[in-house]
Amino acid sequence: MARARIDDGAGRAAVRTALTDSASASRSSRAQAVRYTLQLLAEQAEGNTLEVRVPPFGAVQCVAGPRHTRGTPPNVIETDAATWLALATGALSWVDGLASGAIHASGARANLTGHVPVL
Repeated sequence: MARARIDDGAGRAAVRTALTDSASASRSSRAQAVRYTLQLLAEQAEGNTLEVRVPPFGAVQCVAGPRHTRGTPPNVIETDAATWLALATGALSWVDGLASGAIHASGARANLTGHVPVL
């Protein structure tokens, strides 16, 4: 069963709330902001080659290429919610996120260059 799509208005409002006052933004606002931006990534970079994880809020498969269907994916990117939102909105570049160690990427295709920012 497909997940319900987050409405653009609600998603953008959640992103604004999470970014404007990240210290006091509710967990549900942060969760919706992360899920919305992951939804945008999956829509803009359709495919199943790469898994992007933002625990505990969500994960998506994206980027065209060889499909992964069983076990641990060979291409994984994982980061925390604040880093993901910065990356998804362009406040953090892919290169800077990797260099700082805030983004963990494994696999030959674990690269979001050209796919972020999504907003």
